Amino acid sequence: MKTGKRGKFRGCLLAACLATMLPVGVAFAQSPSPLPVFTHADVVTEARVLAASPFIAPPRAPEGLRRLDYNAYKQIRFRKERAIWGRTPSRFSIELFAPGFLYTQGIDIFIVENGRLVPTRIDADAFDAPSDEVRQMLAALGKFAGFRLHYPLNRPDYKDEFVVFQGASYFKAVSKGQIYGLSARGLAIDVAEPAGEEFPVFRRFWIERPSSRTENIVVHALLDSKRVAGAFRFGIYPGTATAMDVKMTLFARQPVNHVGIGALTSMYYYGDIDGPDRPDIRPAVHDSLGLAMHSGRGERIWRPLSNPTKLQISAFVDENPRGFGLIQRERRFSKFEDLHAQYHIHPSAWVAPEGDWGKGHIVLVEIPTKSEGNDNIVAYWRPEKGLKPGEPFTISYMLSWPNDAPASPGIAPVARAAYGFGPSGNQRQIVVDYGPMPGIPAASITVERGLGGGKFLGTTVEPIPATGGRRVIFGFDPGDAQMNEIRIQPRFQDKPAGETMLFRWTRR
Repeated sequence: MKTGKRGKFRGCLLAACLATMLPVGVAFAQSPSPLPVFTHADVVTEARVLAASPFIAPPRAPEGLRRLDYNAYKQIRFRKERAIWGRTPSRFSIELFAPGFLYTQGIDIFIVENGRLVPTRIDADAFDAPSDEVRQMLAALGKFAGFRLHYPLNRPDYKDEFVVFQGASYFKAVSKGQIYGLSARGLAIDVAEPAGEEFPVFRRFWIERPSSRTENIVVHALLDSKRVAGAFRFGIYPGTATAMDVKMTLFARQPVNHVGIGALTSMYYYGDIDGPDRPDIRPAVHDSLGLAMHSGRGERIWRPLSNPTKLQISAFVDENPRGFGLIQRERRFSKFEDLHAQYHIHPSAWVAPEGDWGKGHIVLVEIPTKSEGNDNIVAYWRPEKGLKPGEPFTISYMLSWPNDAPASPGIAPVARAAYGFGPSGNQRQIVVDYGPMPGIPAASITVERGLGGGKFLGTTVEPIPATGGRRVIFGFDPGDAQMNEIRIQPRFQDKPAGETMLFRWTRR
């Protein structure tokens, strides 16, 4: 790992220099002395120094801000006319989130101009708030709960909000024509472990000002938690499929066996494969429909999500994976019939590793939920080896926010999967609809199948005239099993013709 030899700003550690500077705000302050130089190597040094000391939680907001309820907190709005770079030629601008309500930890946000840190300030007029007292508390605190980036994503005369960093190490983004849905995380630790999950936080950000001609923006972040500190660099490219070039260097204070890289968090309430527990006017409710994977050996895999009755954890062993993501594949309004949530235009998220990631497994966690307001789905890469003190861990990936996972030529995607009983009323069936398979007659398709227990009761393949796709129908008898792992792959001339569909059937 290369961290660079520069770990100081003109004779002081980064943390010490930052302590002498005013926090990021909305107006540039005058500085009588030369401004400190900044590079990402300084963030790496800061993370290494931080990991050598015991963890100290970021400062909490004053009690008056923490006691705000949801309605009062929603009245705190950053004034758009005070947006950072809002009146400059830059196509990007920044708006800030205030601490309060659920966001009780204060973080620092700094601006980088031409490679140097620029001291800025915030005053009581930066936010609209329910009272003067709240405005004064925010100005005195000088810290924030996060920020959002704006860019003319959908039309040239308006800067859309397209990226948000807020809460722990969570962030989310949209591409052209989308609205917010699932989220990503800088790092996941001990997800679903009996002792409880550890939530790292981004405690500082440095945002580089792009030139007026630049179509991308760079954000640096310092991550911290009880057992890990880390330096992150996000190269962010808004567009038809907004993309983030993510690079991280982690330093462990203590051994961490269960670490999640490229962590994604989403919601699945119900859909085709498992209807609602009670009548609902909407056919489906979910931010993501399935987990898509492109394995190191080239196999394309589709695993429909579920809202289980008990916690489910699945692990898909792999070596040097080519990609994975939580995908909102269905794009028709009629599939959801939701005028407000508009699930049909929520983004997918795709993680494409850079370089060899070695051995490990993709983890899928499905948590029971009785409400669409709960994010109950988590997916991430878990390396075979965890983190150890004294051994820096560096990894990179491209995170994009497309409508679907990248396609593989000749491999039809799963368009729909449904479970129920057949026409006879007593035979369980799973139906898998694949996308178009041009030049492949339905009668020429063979189906490779696997069943963890019980027995298959016949398989058929039929054409779907309306789409040009193919429908695979198979019946099965689970016997006395309470759970069954099912695998289906259509093949033509001994080669895959569609994604491998994996389905975990559980008795309800």
